Amino acid sequence: MAKIERVLTGLEGVASARVNLSTRRVTVTWRRAGGVPPLLETLSGAGFEANLLSMLEDRPDNEKRRLILATAVSGFAAMNIMLLSVSVWSGADAGTRQLFHLISALLALPTVVYSGRIFFQSAWSALRAGHTNMDVPISIGIVLALALSLFDTLHSGPHAYFDAVVTLIFFLLIGRTLDHLMRDKARSAVLGLTRMMPAGAKVLVPDGSRAFLPLDQIAVGDVILLAPGERVPLDGIVLAGEGDVDTAAVTGEAMPVPVTSGSRLLSGMLNLDGSLEIRVTNISARSFLSEMVRMMEAAEQGRARYRRLADRAAAYYSPIIHSLAFAAFAGWFLASGDWHRSLTIAISVLIITCPCALGLAIPMVQMVAAKRLFERGIALKDGSALERLADIDIVVFDKTGTLTIGDLRVTESEIDRRYQKVALEMASRSEHPVARAIAASGEHPSNIVLEGFSELPGKGLEASSEGRKFRLGRADWALAARDAAKNRFSTVLSVDGELAGHFAFSDLEKTSARETVRQINDLGLPLELLSGDRPEAVSALAASIGISQFRAGLLPQQKVQRLEVLAARQGKAMMVGDGLNDGPALAAAHVSMAPSNAADIGRAAADVVFFGQDLTTIPQAIRVARKTRSLVRQNLALSVGYNLLVIPIALAGHVSPLLAAVAMSLSSISVVANSLRIPRPAKPRFDPSDRGRAPIPAGAAA
Repeated sequence: MAKIERVLTGLEGVASARVNLSTRRVTVTWRRAGGVPPLLETLSGAGFEANLLSMLEDRPDNEKRRLILATAVSGFAAMNIMLLSVSVWSGADAGTRQLFHLISALLALPTVVYSGRIFFQSAWSALRAGHTNMDVPISIGIVLALALSLFDTLHSGPHAYFDAVVTLIFFLLIGRTLDHLMRDKARSAVLGLTRMMPAGAKVLVPDGSRAFLPLDQIAVGDVILLAPGERVPLDGIVLAGEGDVDTAAVTGEAMPVPVTSGSRLLSGMLNLDGSLEIRVTNISARSFLSEMVRMMEAAEQGRARYRRLADRAAAYYSPIIHSLAFAAFAGWFLASGDWHRSLTIAISVLIITCPCALGLAIPMVQMVAAKRLFERGIALKDGSALERLADIDIVVFDKTGTLTIGDLRVTESEIDRRYQKVALEMASRSEHPVARAIAASGEHPSNIVLEGFSELPGKGLEASSEGRKFRLGRADWALAARDAAKNRFSTVLSVDGELAGHFAFSDLEKTSARETVRQINDLGLPLELLSGDRPEAVSALAASIGISQFRAGLLPQQKVQRLEVLAARQGKAMMVGDGLNDGPALAAAHVSMAPSNAADIGRAAADVVFFGQDLTTIPQAIRVARKTRSLVRQNLALSVGYNLLVIPIALAGHVSPLLAAVAMSLSSISVVANSLRIPRPAKPRFDPSDRGRAPIPAGAAA
């Protein structure tokens, strides 16, 4: 991985290159001005076969078939050669021993050529490009052990190591096959998402005809036709038609959702009944499913500090192994003068110290953890997010839309009739929960013309109409200072700075909020609630769910400032929020989480995204992150400790090539097995639709 990234970033115009271990993909970003750099040629020159992703999408998994066949051949040979070796070890006479060595040689030679080519091809590609990889010491060990055994057999020597050669290949292939299958399993969530994406969609052409186009040829604004039983191919808004949509793949909700004209659909949803016309709002590369795939892949290729440490160690490991093996040969030969024994010890050192376990120690845990979380509806946007999540000292929550449903209802309104339609038109142009509640409280006007409409996060909406300036939002922003101080309502309508109306709302607490707070407390983490809402609304919610520390009436910048204070006093903070005005706080926190239905800017700023409305995914993600950190440390200790233990024993000449083969393979298998100990998070115990508890007073901002 390090070699690939280094050679690609060395090209002129390339800004970055990131390798994904499990999907075997590299993502390259380059500056358009310099043209397309010679990526494939550069990788080929460095010893790596490279293809464009589109050329490989429909290929069968030939690698798995090749590994299984090679393992089967080496296993057959290993069993038979081992049976012959038992007779030799048991004290067979010289003639029988020589015959069995010859038969073993006839079995070992084709096995090494066929099954060992997997290692030889990889090692030769690396050496030809001027660098080493893990297969170089493996190949050298196999070739030396085979050559020494053939020499002894041809000279009627008492020892031959055909059993060690073939058994080494067999155990290595078992480990490599398990690794390949494990990678397939770990990325099954990503593959499942990509398989949901249809190849194309029926597009309504301006002349009234219909054409089936690939997804990458469909633009924003095009109208696509969706028949019953088809998945939504691209994000969009329903123009015509109605029916029920299964949103389980996107939100985790089990109940079908009715959609009509104006409903928003995300790619991956399943149209259960009814024919729909949908106006596309996102191209294929930016659709919801594409975003989820990118997040899953980013989770595996992120460079946490443990991952960087393992990468650095593995890069220097092969030269160290070769030096140790050569030193063992030279030292023993100078001490004893026996080149045969010296070479045997060198081979054992070369085999037993192969850094396969170290190379698997970190990425295997990371892949398993990412898959476990994704099965529970939690997607990581960065591989380092898990490490940061395990380090948090305090959890900070937003209120509206996070701990509450965010489905506000207007419970009180008093507004000048002359400006009522203007207020409704302004509110209809925003996705903020408060604005949606105001828009839903009356009939949508059709004859209001607004100029200079803008939305200011944490403050409200502003527009002009017929020469007057209208503001809908916080009283301290919309009104003149003297009027704001006297106003008890947090959401008002002002005309040229003068009060023209006010609104009051109610909200519902999410049913999973109290259980989530209890579980986070059980993890030993303090909580704090930050909100732009009125103090009485925030106080009521905090008391209801069990959060003692809260702050109300905060602007987005003030939330960021509070996070900075917490970082200085209480350590690393995790921010959980969903709204437009939470974006700065989510980006400023040590690690952040947001629901999948959050505003685009909130979802983009968060490190972790969870589907559905069940908040208990938050403490479960923390538990998985802590377990992952523990397993990473265990794997590093296993791989490093194994080498510290076996190197002196091998250098002392107490390990045969056969024992070295078994020990090295078992160390890799132990790391993989330890990685699988990450528990599966529990399924949600709450109603996925989360209709909420009793109404809670709510104010203007979240």
